[in-house]
Amino acid sequence: MKRTMMMLLPSLILVSGAAHAQTPNAWQPTRPVQVIVPNPPGGGPDFIARLLAPKLSEVIKQNVIIDNRASNNGITGAEAASRGAADGTSMILGNSGTHAINASLYRKLPYDPLRDFIAVSEIAAPALVLVTHPSVPARNLKELIAIARKSPGKLNIAIAGATGEIAGNAMMLTTGVDMKNIPYKGGAPATIAILSGESDMTFTNYVAVAKHIEAGKLRILGISSAKRSPHIPNVPTIAEGGIDGYGVEMWYGLFMPAKTPPAMAQAVYRETSRIVALPDVREKLEGTGHSVTNSSPETFSEKVKLEVEKFRKIIIASKMQQD
Repeated sequence: MKRTMMMLLPSLILVSGAAHAQTPNAWQPTRPVQVIVPNPPGGGPDFIARLLAPKLSEVIKQNVIIDNRASNNGITGAEAASRGAADGTSMILGNSGTHAINASLYRKLPYDPLRDFIAVSEIAAPALVLVTHPSVPARNLKELIAIARKSPGKLNIAIAGATGEIAGNAMMLTTGVDMKNIPYKGGAPATIAILSGESDMTFTNYVAVAKHIEAGKLRILGISSAKRSPHIPNVPTIAEGGIDGYGVEMWYGLFMPAKTPPAMAQAVYRETSRIVALPDVREKLEGTGHSVTNSSPETFSEKVKLEVEKFRKIIIASKMQQD
């Protein structure tokens, strides 16, 4: 028996090698790859893309170029990405705004987040937190809601983007309280408004305000996602704070043009999955307040569909739609 197995072993190795040779990596671009980031340089999405790019470049032996296309809620970048080549050389690091919220926020969107893209993988989700100026006499969410009920329209929310606005509107819709939305051109101006007392509260990335919370200049009341963040485990979710069923999160993930072969999307997922699992990459993501999600194309695609429908209900109910 032992002699027979020894004789068979080379044949088994040969067959195994032949099978591997017949199933090459489905993602083998012959020219540089463009990753559109629908946000300006220096922010969270740009950081994630530039963390992935050199690692992906090593695998495919091609340059991976980051193309920042900042615009109103990422429309310009997403539209360009939807028209990209379906040969593995075009992708976008989309987010909850470009690929879920915009589907209902705009009546005339120049791309369809579901029809025009194939989901590759959710990469990470930053902690979105509700913070207030210390002058607001609320130590927790229940106290905040009680104040808002007692004085309708008195409290206001600094809005720095569609996800933050939806987070605030979802809170108002669920509790029935009335607060005012005050728009600002970005997270930094909104944070300054809260710090100065010009606005009462905002939903923002935890990392952007962590130092102000530690210094006592801002008070954190909750995190908007359905689960607590491992980075701030002592901070309750808004659902735990008294608004049952509440859950609004920001997320970032890779998408490719719709006609990209599914096998190619799977190949890109396998590489990104390997990369975000690397200790140095995971450490950098978590060090900037991101929870690494790393979901498969199938899981991510289903999540995007559910998010589109969830946000649609909030957008319609709060009359947020724009032309």
